[in-house]
Amino acid sequence: MAWQEIDNQLKSKFVFKDFIHAFGFMSQVALVAEKHDHHPWWANVYNQVEIALTTHDAGNTVTEKDRKLAKAIDEIYQLYK
Repeated sequence: MAWQEIDNQLKSKFVFKDFIHAFGFMSQVALVAEKHDHHPWWANVYNQVEIALTTHDAGNTVTEKDRKLAKAIDEIYQLYK
C-alpha cells in the first residue's frame, strides 16, 4: 500500500510472509527512525504493520521529515519483497 496523507499523518500498511518478517522489518525501521530522530506510531498484528508519521514539533502536521522517513521505510520494505 502506498503512503496516504490522512488527518495530518502519512499512513501506510505493510504485509509480510509471517510474524518473523514483520518483526524484522520493525527492528530495521526502529534503527532508521532513531538515526532520523523521528519516531513513528505503529501497530503490529501477526504479519501486518501499520505506520503513521506526523511531526509533533510542527503542530502535528506532515513535514519533509515525515516524507524522508517514509521513503527510508519503503526502501527497507523492498528488502522483504
